[in-house]
Amino acid sequence: MSSLTWDLTLAGLSVGSAAALTGIGLIVTYRATGVLNFAHGAIAMVCAYALRQCVVEWGWPLWVGAVLTLLVLAPALGVVLERFVFRPLSVLGGDPAQTPVASIGVFVLLVGGAALLWGQGARDDAPELVPADPWGQLAVVLVLAVGVGAVIRRTRFGRELRAVVDDRRLAVLGGIDADRVAAAGWAFGSFTAGLTGVLLAPHVRLDPYGLPLLVMEVVAVAVAARMRSLPVAVLVALAIGVAQSQLTRLHPSGWGEPLLQAVGANLFVVALLIASLALPRVGTRDALPRTATARVPTPPGAWIVAAVLFLLPLGFAGSDLHTSVQVPALGVVLLSLVVVTGRGGQISLGQAAYAGLGALLTALLAAGRFPGLPRLPELAALALAVLLVAPLGLLTGWPAITRRGLALALATFAVGVGVSRFVFAQPYATSGLSLDRPEGFEGDRAYYVLELALLTLALLATRALRRGRTGRALAALRDHEPGASAAGVRVPALKLLAFVAGAALAALGGGMLAMGLRAFDPGAYDPVRSLLWFAAVVVLGADSTLGALAAAALLVGLDAGARGGVAAALIGVLAVLVGRFPGGPYEAVRRLRSGRRPTLTAKGREARHRLRSAQLSFPAATASTPRADPGGAEPTPAHRRSPLPPPAADGAAPPPGPPAPKGRGVLTTHNLQARYDGFTALDGIDLTVPPGSITAIIGPNGAGKSTLFHCLAGTLRPTHGQVRYDNKDITHLSPHTRTRLGIARTFQQLAVFPTLTVTENIQVGAEQGHIKDPEAPDRALRLLTLDGNLRNAPAAGLPTGTLRRVELARALAGTPSVLLLDEPAAGLDTAEVTALARVLKALAADGTALLVVEHDLDLVADLADVVHVMTAGRIIASGPPAHVLDALDARETAV
Repeated sequence: MSSLTWDLTLAGLSVGSAAALTGIGLIVTYRATGVLNFAHGAIAMVCAYALRQCVVEWGWPLWVGAVLTLLVLAPALGVVLERFVFRPLSVLGGDPAQTPVASIGVFVLLVGGAALLWGQGARDDAPELVPADPWGQLAVVLVLAVGVGAVIRRTRFGRELRAVVDDRRLAVLGGIDADRVAAAGWAFGSFTAGLTGVLLAPHVRLDPYGLPLLVMEVVAVAVAARMRSLPVAVLVALAIGVAQSQLTRLHPSGWGEPLLQAVGANLFVVALLIASLALPRVGTRDALPRTATARVPTPPGAWIVAAVLFLLPLGFAGSDLHTSVQVPALGVVLLSLVVVTGRGGQISLGQAAYAGLGALLTALLAAGRFPGLPRLPELAALALAVLLVAPLGLLTGWPAITRRGLALALATFAVGVGVSRFVFAQPYATSGLSLDRPEGFEGDRAYYVLELALLTLALLATRALRRGRTGRALAALRDHEPGASAAGVRVPALKLLAFVAGAALAALGGGMLAMGLRAFDPGAYDPVRSLLWFAAVVVLGADSTLGALAAAALLVGLDAGARGGVAAALIGVLAVLVGRFPGGPYEAVRRLRSGRRPTLTAKGREARHRLRSAQLSFPAATASTPRADPGGAEPTPAHRRSPLPPPAADGAAPPPGPPAPKGRGVLTTHNLQARYDGFTALDGIDLTVPPGSITAIIGPNGAGKSTLFHCLAGTLRPTHGQVRYDNKDITHLSPHTRTRLGIARTFQQLAVFPTLTVTENIQVGAEQGHIKDPEAPDRALRLLTLDGNLRNAPAAGLPTGTLRRVELARALAGTPSVLLLDEPAAGLDTAEVTALARVLKALAADGTALLVVEHDLDLVADLADVVHVMTAGRIIASGPPAHVLDALDARETAV
């Protein structure tokens, strides 16, 4: 028995050593670049194939092939990826969530390329670089870990690496070549990936799909180390490897046997599930995937062309039609990603799991093998399977409430891998399972007609979730989650709705796919499919239903009509270029065509000449001084300023504001305290924001103004004290709940929804706000002079001054009793500030309570009724503006 234990321990150390190599590479790459390399396993697979090609196919000596593979090919792959894929994303300053999309694209590209080059069959003749004895592999791991740790802690490069990790832009300003640091990190990470691949290949079957997924499963060790600690990653990897080997000794009997065997064979998957769900802070700096520009409308006639193309297969026969029946089914699956990712802005890498569950449950229900239910007809089984799978969308929807970016990607990927390993791969669930088509639809042509009908229903459901109030709320969630919450959108409930609806659509498509193939094939729903489907939908337009249908036709058509891997390679190429066209290739072409400069008519040229003459004659009268944004934004350029007149001319009253709700409450704080890691940001703040007045808070940077503002808005929970509104304790209420009580806010950095029009932005506030008033959007548009031609313009690309008014109008459309304004004049010129002050005074006169955090003391002096001065987390002076500001001036003069 002791001999068996020792042998299993050695085997576990061998597996753990390979996992530790993966963890080391992922951590170094992440610390150097901020990218969690989803392509790590694909790089390992390519290097393993390359070594086999050199040694087995070409007959080279092992050491020559190893040198070429590990010291040339692997680092070169990393450098190429950094230079041509990830550096452009960093330089162009795009959405940070494009980096995981590009990383998944590299994974898909390498997998597809390997399938094209070496075929999809598994190989079992990979050369052995290090003997099976685990001590050699363990020695390699320890040497690498110690060496990397020494470099990071004791060398100049290590100091530069830590500086880049802490703040890349500040490091560049300090003279550090961040690109060189990133390239070195990618080169080393790819080297460890290659080493992992060549060490694992002799002990597992080498194929383009299995090995990359196997390597990605052990990302758990890097997540457990919080993407920082190399010793923790090594220890976790070795511990899991040994534990997984020791579990093979257990042979229980009864119903728990298959489950325990599955856990023992997939302990790294269990660790990935636990780590991704228990450690939500990994990758939280990454935003959600969203289109930063206005959505390009579908060209006229596009749906007619699509309908014709989908009807064409009805004229096919034989194998052509047998292949075509897969397209509508896959289209329904990809529509689930349009809802979750395209409209809701949530990364979902586990949709294949829901499609597979829909297929599996349909087969079980139709075969009469579902516990407690008799055999059902195929269509009834499909409908019930959709209803059963839809609530399971909470498996990924619930983590999405507190996670975003890489943390959410890891959680959804872990759920997908877990379902694949613990459900689809278990014989007790899938052995001997077959599935027929519904009665009357057995033939390919008849079944294709049924699929088209179901696809139409799925399109209508998707359209319902992309239009109207729910569609606007989902778009707001995608574009700016904090802004959506501030507008009153119930963000947690909306995320759950998106994932539940996505799971239902994926289950419907999965069941259709299984009935079309007349069998449940677990390989059709493996986690690699999830990555491929996600990349395909994103690159062809995540928010485009037409793009999802095109992706389905592309994936099925290319792989059916060519050697396997063509579709994956093409999607991978498009995905690695995602930073160039984040809305999909059609949007890029459309914007390129519409980017030609318009020409003026003769009348327009005459008007321009008169305007320029007036500017030359009266420069002082026509110039407006742009105001710098205290939050770091540049002054608004002349050509980007609002082309509209201010809301009211000097001496004229602004348009009437929203009607004053009855029973306005008072917003107060009582002994409010907030601390961060031992630092006191707020120290006993007592504040009152009365109705019908403007309260201003001023103070130097770091005084605690923003912390106080966030405590009032609900985005930060104080460590002690209370926030009360209308004699109710609201300290622990969420931002959207406070908005629905009548407390609205704006943001220092603009929080508008760029893919929505001006009117749709304001409708979000009216629909989710304090009082539902159908006239509120039009009244807010008029109040902020956003009516006219501007009301239907996309918010993307509008001048800063106009966007400030859009944000304020959205807040006012909810008819709030309290309005919290964070640096409302940031980025505005003098005329726009004057107009803003008039609107705010009118709101206060109507009874609204306003709290303004502002650096512009001139605006504060003109606007506020009461001024509070903060410093070091305390209010040190309060009173009328003239008294407080004069006292500050006197103090500064004395100093």
